[in-house]
Amino acid sequence: QVHLVESGGGLVQAGGSLRLSCAASGRTFAMGWFRQAPGKEREFVATISWIGGQTYYADSAKDRFTISRDNAKNTAYLQMNNLKPEDTAVYYCAARLVPATALEIRDYVYWGQGTQVTVSS
Repeated sequence: QVHLVESGGGLVQAGGSLRLSCAASGRTFAMGWFRQAPGKEREFVATISWIGGQTYYADSAKDRFTISRDNAKNTAYLQMNNLKPEDTAVYYCAARLVPATALEIRDYVYWGQGTQVTVSS
């Protein structure tokens, strides 16, 4: 069992930046970030392969968000720039048991509790 703990969320004005971190209690393979806004379903944001060579982003995150990882620290990151009010959501970190990236919720085994990101206009 691997536990994931997100941090770095908070309140920021539109146009600002936040860096989310996801610390894993053990070794993980591919990882991803998802988010869930009030009244909406959880949606994919970004994913990174085990070695870090492959990344994919939702259209809403392209050119503004960057996913990265430090395997020595068992930690993944999500750098979010130029934040918009529509980015307001609870952001969840997730991990797979295989090295390849994935965009679907069902492909992830471990999940964190989430961290709130609120972007004011």
